[in-house]
Amino acid sequence: MSVSPRHRDLAQRYGTPLYVYDLTRVRAARRDLFGFLPEGVEVYYAFKANPHPDLVRALRTGDGPACKAEISSTGELATALRAGYRGADILYTGPGKTAGELDEAMRGGVGLFSAESLGDLEHIGRAALAHGTTAQCLLRINSVTASAASGVRMTGKPTQFGIDSETVRESAAALTSVPGTSVAGLHLFSQSNARDEESLLAEFRHTLETAARIQDELGVDLRVLDIGGGFSVPYGRTGERAMYPKLRGELAAALDVFFPGWRQGLPRIAVESGRYLVGDSGHLLTSVSNLKTGRGHTFAVLDAGINVFGGMSGLGRLLPVSVEIPVDQDSRQVTLAGPLCTPGDVLGRDVTVPADLAPGDLLAIPNTGAYGPTASLLMFLGRPSPVEVVVDGETTVSATRIERTRVAHDAEHTHG
Repeated sequence: MSVSPRHRDLAQRYGTPLYVYDLTRVRAARRDLFGFLPEGVEVYYAFKANPHPDLVRALRTGDGPACKAEISSTGELATALRAGYRGADILYTGPGKTAGELDEAMRGGVGLFSAESLGDLEHIGRAALAHGTTAQCLLRINSVTASAASGVRMTGKPTQFGIDSETVRESAAALTSVPGTSVAGLHLFSQSNARDEESLLAEFRHTLETAARIQDELGVDLRVLDIGGGFSVPYGRTGERAMYPKLRGELAAALDVFFPGWRQGLPRIAVESGRYLVGDSGHLLTSVSNLKTGRGHTFAVLDAGINVFGGMSGLGRLLPVSVEIPVDQDSRQVTLAGPLCTPGDVLGRDVTVPADLAPGDLLAIPNTGAYGPTASLLMFLGRPSPVEVVVDGETTVSATRIERTRVAHDAEHTHG
């Protein structure tokens, strides 16, 4: 089987299911992404992809440009601050920011907020006024049209995300006069996991054209323009990260057309990426607990299920996974099922595995550095969380497990 000796040793030491993240791959992805982008373009790492402290720290430190942090919860804020990110380098996003969250973000010195609606902008403003400050805000725009096809579309439909682009002109006065806020720029995130480089480029061009029009309608000069992402990497299956050899030149040319001052930093240009930066750093190691054949189908029951690799737990983004096996090895196809008491606990159907697969064997699911434990049903059925091991080449950096705690609150009982 195509499980490396290093992975076998780690599985023997820490047990399975086991995630292994390699920091050399994280650094390589960061280096590649900055290399594909025009010089000066900033990169925000989306913590939701994987908030593991060692990974987020690796994206900030070392040689080359550092990633900034895109977060959407106070838990992610705490992780970012502990990992050394400055508040000024944090973008706080999300459609449901509560007063408590905003208070904590202000106290943490968050430098930029994405406002999803006029109401969201007003919430941010009230929190800023309570702290005696002015919040720098990006208006997130839900464009009425899109250009490229992609794995997950984020615009062009009714959604909780963003201000509908066709309403900006009539809302401009209200959006630019909310007490406690300053409209610093725009946030447009239209796609995830673009199909190919041409699709990515087409979407970026469309985004820039939309942003230029919105700037005119608002009557403000943008200081920051976040054009989103869409950089592609396989998820839970074999394959390589996408390469973008034309992106630097063609994106720069498009920026010259729509925002000619960008080379002087007016506006600052930013992109976002989650899975591209960490996706191929991870392997999920899982052991075969049982083989079961019935009605013409063979099921390999694993000790890893949707509780540890949930594919965002219900969004249908996971199937099919694949496992690593040598290309010249005899094989067969099975359904990979997890250990949970639900028929929904399936990681893949018609998955190619070694022909001699047997209980006790170890399988490796590649490209699982993003949307792993924290995107899964960790609490379901009370099974233990997987161990997450971080390595840097041949050096083991850390081994941790997400622990669940139940906080007890005293209840005051009254009797009549």
